[in-house]
Order: sequence, then structure tokens, then C-alpha cells
Amino acid sequence: MIEPTVTMPPTRVRQPPVRRRGRPLRPSRPSRPPRSRRSSRPPRSPRSADGVRFPVLAVVFVCAACGLVYELELVALASYLIGDSVTQASVVLSVMVFAMGVGSLLAKRLRCRAAVGFGMVEAGLALIGGCSALALYAAFAWLGESRYVVVAFSLAIGVLIGAEIPLLMSLIQRAGGAGTGSGSRAGAGAGSAPASGTGSGSGVGVGAGVGVGAAKRARRQAPAAAEQDDAAGTVADLFAADYVGALVGGLAFPFLLLPWLGQLTGALVTGAVNVIAGGGLVLWVFRRDLTSRSRALLIAVNMSVLAVLATATVLVDDFEEAARRAVYGEQVRVAVHTELQEVVVTGGREGPPDLFLDGRLRVAGQDEYRYHEALVHPAMNGPHVRVLIVGGGDGLAAREVLRYPGVSSVTVVELDPGVVRLARTDPALATLNAQAFRDARVRVVYADAFNWLRGTADRVQERYDVVISDLPDPGITPSTKLYSQEFHGLVARVLTPSGRFAVHAGSVTDRAHTYWTVDATLRAAGFGTRPYSASGRAPGFAAGPDRADRTGGTEQGPGDWGFLLAVPGARPPALGLAPDAPRLRSLGPDTLAAAARRAERARGPELPPSTLVHPRYGD
Repeated sequence: MIEPTVTMPPTRVRQPPVRRRGRPLRPSRPSRPPRSRRSSRPPRSPRSADGVRFPVLAVVFVCAACGLVYELELVALASYLIGDSVTQASVVLSVMVFAMGVGSLLAKRLRCRAAVGFGMVEAGLALIGGCSALALYAAFAWLGESRYVVVAFSLAIGVLIGAEIPLLMSLIQRAGGAGTGSGSRAGAGAGSAPASGTGSGSGVGVGAGVGVGAAKRARRQAPAAAEQDDAAGTVADLFAADYVGALVGGLAFPFLLLPWLGQLTGALVTGAVNVIAGGGLVLWVFRRDLTSRSRALLIAVNMSVLAVLATATVLVDDFEEAARRAVYGEQVRVAVHTELQEVVVTGGREGPPDLFLDGRLRVAGQDEYRYHEALVHPAMNGPHVRVLIVGGGDGLAAREVLRYPGVSSVTVVELDPGVVRLARTDPALATLNAQAFRDARVRVVYADAFNWLRGTADRVQERYDVVISDLPDPGITPSTKLYSQEFHGLVARVLTPSGRFAVHAGSVTDRAHTYWTVDATLRAAGFGTRPYSASGRAPGFAAGPDRADRTGGTEQGPGDWGFLLAVPGARPPALGLAPDAPRLRSLGPDTLAAAARRAERARGPELPPSTLVHPRYGD
């Protein structure tokens, strides 16, 4: 039977005084308990895990915000330069998420030198992410192709972002493990001394042995459990900081960076913040983990990245001007960034102006009359007292409508006030639209056409005799909802029973699928339709989803404009001109009949309509 024992602390035993010849008696020194060999050297004061964790979490917050800004910058610029924002967002996000997984695997090779690795990763991320917008815009302006550049930058940025968290985990665990390990080793040495000198007799000896074994097992298990809990808490803290930083970056991009700095400068400033945060963390908090050579290397690399970003920020205006000349030609008269898009007016003092919206030709001054006469005048064959124009911020559709003396009011619903402002104030554009916005019959509403119609359809006192949809090509993603069955249903609610609805539907010959999808959507909304087209478009001028011609007119754009005239009911309307129609330069009864026959010859198989939840535009 093992008797219960109580382990007593070691006592100091006094030895009797030793008498030596010729020397007085002197009491002996009290004996000291033996010290463990491991605990004989005082442990080096480690960095506090809590003291390391807070600056690391702050840097994770900043780096996450910067990473999301890079991601949104690529999506926004790719949508602007290439078009089709859904496709560009899908490509950037999927490639970047895949690359983040690759970066996490590659970070394993840097764990032995986590501090240097993290510093170099952040410097590379700041340089590549900060310059991504410049490189993408340069490839578009001078090479004419930016799709592969988007994929390459998405892959590089994703790899570097994916390597951040594993390296930071290694640094935090190393800092916390240093303090925990030193304390546990010291505690083990101190705890072994009392047990070795206690107990007399068999019962006491066995009890002491059992106590020592249990204590050793407890000491082995306690640090392991503590390390697991600490690692789980560290992961939770890192991901929490990462997600909150992503939220801040996602909100800062559209509400702060884009309005105040623009796409190019905003990306460069984000890169500077990124390299300062990442380099500062390594060079200050983890400076003990760096050798002199590594410290000098990181300082040189971070200063070089900052110098490159600062130089690019200073020269960004000159770069943008040179790139704009490469895209639009040498005769750039006006270039402004509104809250929604880039608006550029080109042309000499003598010739007619060309209007570009987000790099797409919206108005070609030399042949715009063909487009606007074909869009407006067939719809004016009938009552036309009240006219609604959806889009048309350039004032050219309103110019054609105001040529009819029977028009009493024209409502223009335009999303971007900057376009209307430029059409009012620019001398060349104001001359081209015959000062349409100065006419007292014209009222401009700055709103999204879908939301405006949805809010006024039930409250409108007088319905419209004519509705004209002067919108960009339906193949452009932001315009898709204004070519949906739901939008056409809203138009039907504001039309009079004898009203007409004229729609620009893209090219009949070059984008037949898109054109006939618009026709099917109008018929699904309760309209009878009459297709027709207008030819004579100048080579190289693309008013649809194509980009501006960057090769001096050598590229051939779509050869026609396609239109649809719709009326409530199932019966197609007659195509003709009003008796009081003004004299037209490109349109007449014979040309209209030929335009209708040309469009009907291109009719294909029946297509399903496009809706908000299932857009069907695009070949």
C-alpha cells in the first residue's frame, strides 16, 4: 500500500563548526540546493507575443486593404479597356484566387527566413500592384491588346497575396514560441530539484516517483495544448484583420481613391502605403531576425520601390496624356473624367468633333447625321407632341426632334451630367447639336433611366407620343438592363396607345445575334416591331462595344447601324416619314424601304428574350 506523502521543501542543514589548528572556530556556510544545468543561465528576454501580435494585425489590415484595391483596380480598368465587365471580373477573381493558393504553397520555402521573405513579398506586391494600372493602360494604348496583361498581373498579385499569411503565421509563432519555450524550460529545471531530495522509506519513495512522472507528463502536455490554442487564436486574429481590411479597401476604392486620385494615381498611392507598412513591420518589429546583410537588402529594395512609385506619380499626367494621344490621335480637344466615365472630344478647329465615352466612339462628327436621322424620324411619323429621349446626352437626338414644330416638350433622361455639361459648353459640340439644350422645350433629368421609369410610370399625368432609346450598344454590359424585357415593359406603360418606340439595337450584319435578341425582347414585352438599318458608316468608326480605332482608320468597324421601330400590340408598324418631316440628308421613303428589306434578309431563327436575371446579349 502506498502511503500518502507530502513533499516538503528542502531544508538547509547546519554543519557543526570545524576546529582547525591555529585558527579560531568559524561556522560553516549553509549549503545551497543544487541548480539545474538548464536553469543556470538566465533566459534571454524574448519579445512579448502580445507586443508582436498587435503591429502584425495592423499590417495585415493595411495589406488586405491594399490587396483588394489592386484587385478592384484590375477589374475596373479591364472592364473599361476591354469591355464586358462580367467576363473581366470573372477572369480576374478566378485567376487571383487560384494564384493565392499557389502563393501559399510557395511560401513554405520561405519559412526558414520568414522575416526577409515577408519583406521582399510586400515590396514586390507594392511594385507590381502599384504599377499594374499603368502597365495595363500602356499595353492597351500602344499595343492594342491588354487581355493577357490582365491575366499576368492577376496571377502575379495573387501569388504574392497568398504568401502573406503563411509567412506572418511563422513570424508570430516564432516570436510567441521563444517566450513560451524559455519559460517552460526554466520551470522544468526548477521543478525537478525538490522531488529529487525528498522521501525516506519505500512508501515515500514510490509516492515521490509517481508524482514526478505525473508532473513530467503534465509539463509535456500543457505546452502542446497551449500552443494549439495559441495557434488557433492567431489564425482567427489574422483572418479577422484580413477581412476587415478588405472591407475598408473595397469601400475606399469607389468612394475615395477613384473620385480623388483616379485609377492610375490611386494604384500608385496604394502601392506606397503597402511597401511602407510591410517594410516597417519587418525592419522594426522583427529586426532581431535579420542579419546585417538582410537588413541592408530590405532597406535598399524598399527605398527603390518607393522611388519608382514616387517617380511614376509625378509623371502620371504626362503618361496619361501620351497614352491618350496614342489612343485617340493627336487632335484631342477635351478630355475630362466625370464621376462615371472618361469623356474625350477630338477633332480640329475646322472639322466636326468626335465624342468618345470610355474609349468607345459615341459620335462621329462626319457621319453622325445618318445615325440620328434614322433613329428619330421614322418614330415621328404620327403624333409627336410629347417626346421622351432615353440617353442622348450629346443633344443630337434632341436636335432632330426639335426640327418638328408640333413638338411641345422633350424630356431627356441622361445618367451622366458631365456629358450634358460638355454638350452645352463645348463650342464644337454645341454647334453640332444646334444648341439643343438651350431650347425652352427641353428638360433634362439626371437619373438612371430604368429607375426613373420605374418611379414615374404610375405617376405620369400625360403619356409620351414618342420614346427614343439613344443608348450604347446592348453588347456593353452596363447597357444590358436597358435592353431587357422589364425595361421595355416600363416603356410600354408611359406610351400612348398610338405611341412609337425607336430603339438602337446594334449592327444588323456584324452582330446579328444581339440585334435579333433585342427584337425578340421587344416582342416579348408586348410590342410589334419593324426592323431596319442605316448604312454608310465610315471605316474604323465603331459606335458599339468596339474600342477606338488606334491604327489610323485601318481597322474596319461595323458597316451599319441597326434600329427597331416598335408599337404597342402584335402588328408591326408602317415604316415612313411624317408629312411635316424636315428635309433630311440621308433618309427618304425609298431608302427606308430598302433599309427594311436589308434588315429582313438578315433575319435568323427565333431567339429567346433577354431579361434582368438572364441577359442574352453577346455573340
